[in-house]
Amino acid sequence: MISRFFNQGKRRFEDLSEQEILALAISSEEDDARIYQAYAEGLRGDYPDSAKVFEDMAAEENTHRKWLIDLHKKRFGDEIPLIRRSHIQGYFQRKPDWLVRPLSIDKTRKMAEEMEMQAQNFYEQALKRTQDADTRRLLGDLAAAEAAHSSLAHRLGLKYVPESVAESERGREHRQFILTFVQPGLAGLMDGSVSTLAPIFAAAFATGDTWQTFLVGLSASVGAGISMGFTEVASDDGVISGRGSPAKRGLAAGVMTALGGLGHALPYLIPDFWTATSIAFVVVVIEIWAITWIQHRFMETPWMRAAFQVALGGALVFAAGVLIGNA
Repeated sequence: MISRFFNQGKRRFEDLSEQEILALAISSEEDDARIYQAYAEGLRGDYPDSAKVFEDMAAEENTHRKWLIDLHKKRFGDEIPLIRRSHIQGYFQRKPDWLVRPLSIDKTRKMAEEMEMQAQNFYEQALKRTQDADTRRLLGDLAAAEAAHSSLAHRLGLKYVPESVAESERGREHRQFILTFVQPGLAGLMDGSVSTLAPIFAAAFATGDTWQTFLVGLSASVGAGISMGFTEVASDDGVISGRGSPAKRGLAAGVMTALGGLGHALPYLIPDFWTATSIAFVVVVIEIWAITWIQHRFMETPWMRAAFQVALGGALVFAAGVLIGNA
């Protein structure tokens, strides 16, 4: 029931017919070809050799699309259902090329590797849901082709981003750790730290009672943690997107959300109002620094931009809480 609420208007992957799976694969290959061609254009000025690699990959995706269309015509005729990634629950989404510019060779390589890993996951899951021999053979071949693309660093000649096979494996493991734990945990920490500022400080300045303020903070933090955890679990089963276990992601999001709120609620166990409020304010500053550090360390967000985004949001919510509490 919760999953349906958060995915209204979307189909479940396991409910797709074999024709619809082929249609989804066709549109996905078409989109990926366009993205690779955009990467090639973005890199052509500084990395002409790498741009040629992405042009070849775009051509290969177009070849895959042709194979899929030929199979669809053979089995189901010329009318291909219009099914795209955005129509499917938990299906991975691609960022438009213009959102990630300027393109660096390292950033582009990482995005392409993630694309190929997600495409491989899709074909492996699609293979399990088909019975036709020709369809299974083609999907298996495409899964193998996408797996071969995962060594993209070597296809770029090791000239721009040198790394050994062991480093590549560690990089894949690191990316999975970020997708499964860091991203949902960071979202939870930001939500818990920022969203609970208003109710906690509003209660503090409205009542002047540290115990009542603590109870408000405790309920807001625990409630937000439960909500964020269930939202993360229900929004994506992780099968197609490759983001990992929904239970692990939900646990990371829920726990970090609760901790983010409890950080500045716990000081109100101190009976003296101004002592508790001063410590809570210091804790908020520490939370903002921690969020900024995680964004910079794991998400590669520049220090100044990360600090500005978190500090601005926190300051606005804090101010709202104080104003409401003094009203």
